[in-house]
Amino acid sequence: MNQGKTVFSQLMSFFSDYEFNKCVEKYNGNYKTRTFSCRNHFYVMCFAQFTYRDSLRDIETCLRALSNKLYHSGISCAISKSALAKANEQRNSSIYFDFAQTLILEARSLYLKTDPLIAEINLMAYALDSTTIDLCLSLFPWAKFRKAKGAIKLHTLLDLNGSIPTFIDITNGSTHDVNVLDNLVFETDAMYVMDLGYLDYDRLFKINLKGAFFITRAKVNMKCKRVYSKSVDKSIGLKYDQTIKLTGINSKRDYPEKLRRVKFKDEISGKTYIFITNNFNLTAFQVS
Repeated sequence: MNQGKTVFSQLMSFFSDYEFNKCVEKYNGNYKTRTFSCRNHFYVMCFAQFTYRDSLRDIETCLRALSNKLYHSGISCAISKSALAKANEQRNSSIYFDFAQTLILEARSLYLKTDPLIAEINLMAYALDSTTIDLCLSLFPWAKFRKAKGAIKLHTLLDLNGSIPTFIDITNGSTHDVNVLDNLVFETDAMYVMDLGYLDYDRLFKINLKGAFFITRAKVNMKCKRVYSKSVDKSIGLKYDQTIKLTGINSKRDYPEKLRRVKFKDEISGKTYIFITNNFNLTAFQVS
């Protein structure tokens, strides 16, 4: 019979006690706390995530069933639903936010240049997308989406070098994707990959002025004129690589500088994609 650490305890041992304690002390997280400390709180919520618990009662029931193993898992007290609910409501979330930032920095260093494409382009690269999460309108009346349906929209900026979320914004389900661009702080010389829902020339030009790069898909009815064309290898699916200027009344005002347009056909799916970007240094295949 194994008398050593549980698997959960071994996983949690990778977290830095020093960094966690710094975050707790910074916000005085354990003030007037007798048993359910910030560390116990953190361990319980990690356990809930790892084991896919879907409610506070589910967490309490599961931990009670494992009560003889809690101490060896690093949880030093019994857990009640009411204590967990109170901690979730009242404890300063900045403790865990700050600690998460230290973990992200550590993870970034571990995943540094592991993706061949990221290593090849030698840029920080991010993907921006959103997910609509359906909610029951009777239980979540604040999450109005449609007349008889509730939802929220989760906007996530993902660091492609390790698949680490660096920005998350939760809005109501009817918020248009493009609005989240107003809340982002763009890094100079970083690449932002976005879908068609984020195509707004005024906002894209602001990204360009920040010294950052973007790649997104072009609309079918985009009005532009070709300024220059580069030769491409059509055997790998590339159709053209063009430098263009927008000619639409509003679009040329919103984005007065040149853009690059790359057309690519995916041989597996048979779909054709047209991308636009403000980066003229990557190869057409890297863009696609």
